[in-house]
Formats: sequence, C-alpha cells, structure tokens
Amino acid sequence: MASADLLLHPVRLRIVKAFLGDRALTTTQLAAELADVPAGSLYRHIALLTNAGVLQVVAERRVRGAVERTYTLRLYAAQILPAEAAAMTSEEHAHAFMAFVAGLLADFDRYLAGTPDPGRDGADYRMAAMWLTDAEFVEFLRDFRALVQPRLANAPATGRRRRIVYSVLLPAPETPTSDDERTKL
Repeated sequence: MASADLLLHPVRLRIVKAFLGDRALTTTQLAAELADVPAGSLYRHIALLTNAGVLQVVAERRVRGAVERTYTLRLYAAQILPAEAAAMTSEEHAHAFMAFVAGLLADFDRYLAGTPDPGRDGADYRMAAMWLTDAEFVEFLRDFRALVQPRLANAPATGRRRRIVYSVLLPAPETPTSDDERTKL
C-alpha cells in the first residue's frame, strides 16, 4: 500500500495524529482518545500501521491474560516521501489535500465540542501572503524549521499542553501585475 493511501485514511490519520508529540500509547489509551472509532476498526488500523512500520511496539505487558502493547510513532515512516509526492497526479494530490483538510476540520470540531476559549487555549488560524524569490522562500523554510524543530523534542511535562500545528504553503496563482504595481503594495 502506498504511504499516501495508508496515511490518508481518516481513521489512520487520526491514529497518527494521536501519537504526534513523541507519545507512547497503549491500545486502551488510544481507544479512549478515539472513543468514536469502533474497537474492531481501531485494532485493524493499528495492525495496518504497525505492519507498514509507521507504528512500532515499544513495550508489552500482560493484563488479565491478554498482552497489552504500547506503541510509538516512527515519524519518518509517517509521511509521504518527496519521491512519492512527485509521482502523484493532480487528482491524487487533491484527494490527499482533502483528507488533510478534513482531518483539520474534524480536529477543530472536536475542539469546539469541549469548552473552547481560543485566547486561553492559544488556538488560532491565520492567512498571510509574502512576496519571496525562490531563494528567499528556501531561506524562510529553513528559518521556520529552525524555529519549530527544537520544540518538537519537548517531552510531556507539568504545564505543557500538546499543541497540533498544521501548515499549508501554496503559491498564489500567477496574476499579470506590473513591477510598478508590486512596488506600490
């Protein structure tokens, strides 16, 4: 199964997101977080992700005669690699992006179902446009990664709350604009 097909299924995408932030979860803990997913379906998707190397078993223990496994996410395996993305058709990219956005919308719906307070919770959504050369864009990406990367290594601790960061970078459609108009903006 191609990684896009594997990762972009709505339930499997939620499972992967549950492990983000260097979390180790048992199937019982995962089932509690994804309470709306039937147990049989959850176990089937965990098995698929484990067999594909996306999840790995890091511990096993006996609980009432059954083996309870603790899993972690293999982050490198939980992504669509550049070569696969380059080989995808426009239609496949559209499908993948719809799955990504659907996951974002579902996460936001779950957030709103609680007692949301965006100011207190640090929930935010924004859009901006930047005029960048290709070299400036590469520099921006490097700076962004340098800002985010060290924080990805933060372990759970008192006072820390897991936060999910979604990012989408799109080139704007080319519009016929003269250089004079650009400098006035």
